[in-house]
Amino acid sequence: MVEFTKDLKPLPEDFYDQPTLELAKALLGCLLVKESKEGMSAGYIVETEAYIGPGDRAAHSYNNRRTRRTEVMFQRSGLVYTYLMHTHCLFNVVSGGEDHPEAVLVRALEPKFGLELMKKRRGKEDLPSLTNGPGKLTKSLGITMEDYGHPLTLPPLFIAKGISPESISAGKRIGIDKTGEARDYPWRFWITNNQFVSRHQKSDYVIV
Repeated sequence: MVEFTKDLKPLPEDFYDQPTLELAKALLGCLLVKESKEGMSAGYIVETEAYIGPGDRAAHSYNNRRTRRTEVMFQRSGLVYTYLMHTHCLFNVVSGGEDHPEAVLVRALEPKFGLELMKKRRGKEDLPSLTNGPGKLTKSLGITMEDYGHPLTLPPLFIAKGISPESISAGKRIGIDKTGEARDYPWRFWITNNQFVSRHQKSDYVIV
């Protein structure tokens, strides 16, 4: 089990060099950490979704779409890709390597450190509701668009070693509409039976 501050060291850069689907699974159990003037908050990653452009119709980089928003996806792995969905900021880990615009969306966390700060930011007391969704977790941790392009190997926003999941489940991604077969890709991964997963724990298969 990770101890407060003592073991919170960013994972090395080469951790992010693995294929995107493998990275999406490897991130489960890792600790996402954000330091701020208000304090430090962190949670174990319990749910991810992989997006493998340019052949993935659900990816922002589909067909090598290169815009101001997607530019960071064309850079090296291990950078932060944040974007706005309605009024929510969503957090992604750039993957795939330079000129291979892929990313992993972090969908849910299990709160670990800075719980009172998370509750204050969200105006909630119930722990699952703090971080059981991609927009909820960024608000709880204080992740914003200003974190766009930040290397996850450096504070104030980084990913550290956490826990090893006993079992990982996989299933269809959420909210993928009008994108043909991309709707059916089982590229969402979560820690099996974890109470902090956002929703839809019906799996296509389980990875032990």
